[in-house]
Amino acid sequence: MMMNTPEFQEFNRRLDVEERLSHEESLRIYDALHEEAQALGAISSENIWDGFEIDLRIASAMKGLKRAREADQADR
Repeated sequence: MMMNTPEFQEFNRRLDVEERLSHEESLRIYDALHEEAQALGAISSENIWDGFEIDLRIASAMKGLKRAREADQADR
């Protein structure tokens, strides 16, 4: 897991300044990555939403756990 250290924040700040991309450049990169993923069979129009409902349920459960933890800490 990446730790959000001051050094990592500085790295991200410098990277953002040095590699600022235009909207058009970002779209070209996205399109190229999308085409490559399709060519490799990693995604297709048939499977793009596979597992989405499960991911949504997991996210909802995690959000509920966070709320419960925050409520528990507030009670202390």
